[in-house]
Amino acid sequence: MSKQLNWGILSTAKIGLRDVIPAIQKSDLGNVVAICSRDIENAKQAAKKLDIPTFYGNYEDLINDNCVDVIYNPLPNKLHIPFTIKAIKSGKHVLCEKPISTNYREVLELLEIKKEYPNCKVMEAFMYRFHPQWELVKKIIRSGEIGQIKHLNSTFCYFNNDPLNIKNQADLGGGGLLDVGCYCVNFSRFIFEDEPYNTDSFMEFDPVFKTDRIASGLLKFKNGSATFLCGMQVEFDQKAEIFGSLGKIEVAIPFNDAMDLTRKVTIKKNRKITVHEFEAINPFLVMINDFSRSIINNSTVTISLEDSLANMKVISQLFSNYK
Repeated sequence: MSKQLNWGILSTAKIGLRDVIPAIQKSDLGNVVAICSRDIENAKQAAKKLDIPTFYGNYEDLINDNCVDVIYNPLPNKLHIPFTIKAIKSGKHVLCEKPISTNYREVLELLEIKKEYPNCKVMEAFMYRFHPQWELVKKIIRSGEIGQIKHLNSTFCYFNNDPLNIKNQADLGGGGLLDVGCYCVNFSRFIFEDEPYNTDSFMEFDPVFKTDRIASGLLKFKNGSATFLCGMQVEFDQKAEIFGSLGKIEVAIPFNDAMDLTRKVTIKKNRKITVHEFEAINPFLVMINDFSRSIINNSTVTISLEDSLANMKVISQLFSNYK
C-alpha cells in the first residue's frame, strides 16, 4: 500500500478545484500531476494555485500523458461517457463525477467497452456514500430497531438561475434531476437494496433554459415506496427520512456539506428520540482512498458500473414517464 497513484484532472470544474484535488493531495495514496482546460490560461492558473506540475489546453493530451495513472472526470454531464471511454482506452482508471451519464444507453455502451479493459477501474463519484453516517444507518436497519422499511423520502434543492452555468444548459446535460435528483434515486435504491418495479414523476421546465428546474418522483419497490423532491430554482434544502414499521430515521445532511451544520442521524421510536452526531470528516478523502485501494489491490470498486447503470435506468424512466 506504499504505492502512490498519479492523477490527471479533466477540466477546472469547481468541484475539482474546491473538493477533489485537495482530497487527492491529502491522501497518502495519490498525487495530482496534471490538469487541463479548453482555456489553457485557466489550466495554468489552476496548476499554479494548487501546485500541480503540468497543465494542458486539450483533454486528449492529458488522457494520453504516460505519467497519469488515474483520471478524474468532472466535465459537463454530456461529456462524462465519451471522455471516460477515451480514458480507459488509453489504459487509465477513471473516477467519473455523478451522474455518470445523461441516459441509460450510454452507460450500457460504457459497460460493454469496459469489458475489453478489465484492468481499468471505473467508479461514479457518489461521495455521499462514503460518509460513516450511512454505516450507522445500515446497522440500525439491519438490527431491526425500526422494523421493516416501508417508505423513504428525500429532498435535495438549491437555487441557480445563472444562464452561463453548465447546470442550466440543456445541451450539456443540465437540469435538477441529473444534478441532484440522482442522489435521491441512489439513496432510495441504496436503502431498499433493490430496484423499483415502477416509477412516476412530475417536472417543471425552465422556459428559457429548457432544463427541469423542479422535479418530484415516486419509486415503487417490492417492499415499500420512495418519494423525492429535487430542484434548482427553489430554496436550498436537503434531508432524508426512512420510515419503518417500528420507528423512523432522519438524516440531517444526507448528501453534501451544508453551511457547516453538524451531520447527525436521529432515531425516533415510541416517542423517544436518539441523536447520533458525527465529527467532521472529509468524505471526498474517504472516497479517494477507497478508490485508490481498489486500484492498488486490484479489488472491486465500492460503486460498481452495474450500480451506476441501474441508477441511470431509473432516472431515464423518470424522464420518460413525464414526457
